[in-house]
Amino acid sequence: MQYQNWGAQDLTAPARTQLPEVPVERGMVLEEVQSGWVGAVTRVEKSGGMHVVALEDRRGKSRSFRLGFGFLLEGQPIRLMPPVPKQTQAGGPAGGRTASGSVRVAGQRAQVAKASRIWVEGKHDAELVEKVWGDDLRVEGIVVEPLHGIDDLAAAVAGFRPGPGRRLGVLVDHLVPDSKESRIADAVMASPGAAGNVLIVGHPYVDVWQAIRPSVLGIEKWPEVPRGQDWKTGILKAFGWPHATKEDTGLGWQKLLGAVRTYADLEASLLGRVEEVIDFLTVP
Repeated sequence: MQYQNWGAQDLTAPARTQLPEVPVERGMVLEEVQSGWVGAVTRVEKSGGMHVVALEDRRGKSRSFRLGFGFLLEGQPIRLMPPVPKQTQAGGPAGGRTASGSVRVAGQRAQVAKASRIWVEGKHDAELVEKVWGDDLRVEGIVVEPLHGIDDLAAAVAGFRPGPGRRLGVLVDHLVPDSKESRIADAVMASPGAAGNVLIVGHPYVDVWQAIRPSVLGIEKWPEVPRGQDWKTGILKAFGWPHATKEDTGLGWQKLLGAVRTYADLEASLLGRVEEVIDFLTVP
């Protein structure tokens, strides 16, 4: 990795002393001014006697920079400081930020639900989206609903009657070229009223479980499940967890979900798609 040296940056000393000093926090989204690199903080470490922060962009690529001047937070220049010791940190993910990295709005009440919706394939997808983006969605008045599969997506969309002010965003598992899921999505988008009012996006994983970064679970990669075996059952077996019943699957998922604290714990291929849907539903 290359570390950025800020000694040559064109910032005067008086201006630097006036910048707010912000302790670095995992999940914080920063822009490094000199390179224009934008990413989420995934780790902070000491290297050569100095603190270094790793920023991962939405494509999953990471670069490391020295803490100090030359960063933007929410578009404002700051002096990035070492992390506050854990015992003095404010509770919740990333202090005053939501799990998605947004600034937490103090005292903000949830908005009345709008007509627009986010549909996901199942309960686990809905719980993951809720954990990371729930605070933001409540502010926007957007509800997430599980579909329990997309085989009947065309009929469901027709029944929803999408239109201006009644948009629909759909997050699909395993949306890859030439798959059953891609053919269903293409058919729905060709139906009357879908253009401009429906957005179908997806991630490449067999199941949303895989959207959790393996490092968050303390593993190098997700186990491979033999073809023909139920995928979730195979994963639980590989972890050495109970796997015989639906209750075992539910408990296993809760363990996995419990490891997720912020959006930095998820793969970029899911992050970008969820944020794309939220933008679609909230931008006029």
